[in-house]
Amino acid sequence: MGYRFWRRVKIAPGLTLNLSKSGPSLSVGPRGAKLTVGARGKRATVGIPGTGLFYTTRLDAGHATARQPRPTSPRRSRLDPGFFAKLLMSADEKEFVAGCQALVSGDDEAALGQFKQALHLADAAYLAGFIELKLNRLKEAAADLLLAMDMSDQLGSYLSKYGIDATMTLSITDEIHVDVGADLRGVLLALVEIYQRFQQWHDAIACLERLQRLEPGDPVITLSLVELLLTEAPSDPKTLTRIVELTANVANESAVHTAIMLYKARALRGLSMLDAARETLTAALRRKKGRPAGLLKAVRTERALVYEAQGRHRQARAEWERLYAEAPDDPEIAAHLKG
Repeated sequence: MGYRFWRRVKIAPGLTLNLSKSGPSLSVGPRGAKLTVGARGKRATVGIPGTGLFYTTRLDAGHATARQPRPTSPRRSRLDPGFFAKLLMSADEKEFVAGCQALVSGDDEAALGQFKQALHLADAAYLAGFIELKLNRLKEAAADLLLAMDMSDQLGSYLSKYGIDATMTLSITDEIHVDVGADLRGVLLALVEIYQRFQQWHDAIACLERLQRLEPGDPVITLSLVELLLTEAPSDPKTLTRIVELTANVANESAVHTAIMLYKARALRGLSMLDAARETLTAALRRKKGRPAGLLKAVRTERALVYEAQGRHRQARAEWERLYAEAPDDPEIAAHLKG
């Protein structure tokens, strides 16, 4: 259950441009409730106040949807400084403003060209990397985001000055999204995305470890870190032990925590601590409300594997049969039943 990224740039009150791997889309609506139209169809997103979690539901063509709010015109006043204001602006700031104007108008290449002329500004480097990610120019994106990271104490200053809200959204599953802003956390998470695409697991883990030192209680960072650790070294006892340590005392408070418990159980199974793994999975399944179906399936699949490893074939068979009834086309499930 790896995670994916999609990125949003707010270009006017209630109007957001989403830049994702599947293509751009447009979101409209107030903070905490969005209707998004893009390559994957329509999605309604509702934020849970105070949690940073966003729950998304895909709206099929046959479902009735709320009337889409009329987008307001982008605020251009701050991005059109007067003659005397321009006299006080540095050359880099002028390039930054021009880049923002091009970005708001939808001309990514022009915006990128302007930002590349102003890489001494943290926000220009951040947005350059942001656009390069959208254009799949990963090496260039990494270079510019590393520049932004070196100037992290300045991130957001020019964006705030000109009234621009540039955010990135970490998508844990199709249902859960966590927003981050133009800050060190956002840059590091973007770098994690790039390093994963290059399978540079060590570098991705290093970014997440730095984030964990900054925000030790953040469950999203914990989930991201243990997932990458297990990807890099799925059978290394030291890595598995570390995953168990990182996930100690995790309570099943949300879908993110449920996913953390899944990785904890996988690490425990790798260490042959099968009773502890089964108990962790059973606890993860005690709360199903708000948990994505795919996540629950992964937890139950892991429990079936634990039963098999324990030699509890009757319980394993019962678990596989329940999974098969829900997904008869799944080859892994069918193979275990035949075995």
